[in-house]
Amino acid sequence: MAENSRDADRGTRFDAVFAAHFAAVRAYVVRRSGGAPVDDVLSETFLVAWRRLDALPEDALPYLLGVARRVLANQRRGEARRAALIDRLSSLASRSHGVEPVGDVFGSLGDAIAMLTAPEREALLLVAWEGLEPRRAARVVGCTPAAFRARLHRARRRLAAHLGESQLTHFEGRATEEAR
Repeated sequence: MAENSRDADRGTRFDAVFAAHFAAVRAYVVRRSGGAPVDDVLSETFLVAWRRLDALPEDALPYLLGVARRVLANQRRGEARRAALIDRLSSLASRSHGVEPVGDVFGSLGDAIAMLTAPEREALLLVAWEGLEPRRAARVVGCTPAAFRARLHRARRRLAAHLGESQLTHFEGRATEEAR
């Protein structure tokens, strides 16, 4: 019973901190977000506050703003890493295939891959990204090589349908080699 009372006290304290400071923290995040999803930053900020509620100072606003500042910084670093990865992938693709991507191929490719079923996506990525031959990739997913080849064939067919054949032409040679 004492534990329920302690949980209720924690909940009441958190509710009071949230009600008192949500608007100020939200305004701080909106002014500094630079395109970051405000709700995500707020959720993460108040999650930290919940986890560290016992260590929260009496004047919680400066603490909460500091947490929000660090969450925003983490998101900026993550976005910079994603942008650098996309640049690196674009550079690798153009060098390895001798062509520049047409339009937004990587965005379209990512969208098309996301439209595959999870097993199809896994099959395609094991062969194309991890470089496994179908026999070895079948062991990873726990199926027979024949079943894996069928899954891979379906994945490639659906990917081609989503992208359209013109965008797949520079991926074609590698896909044919990997199927062997």
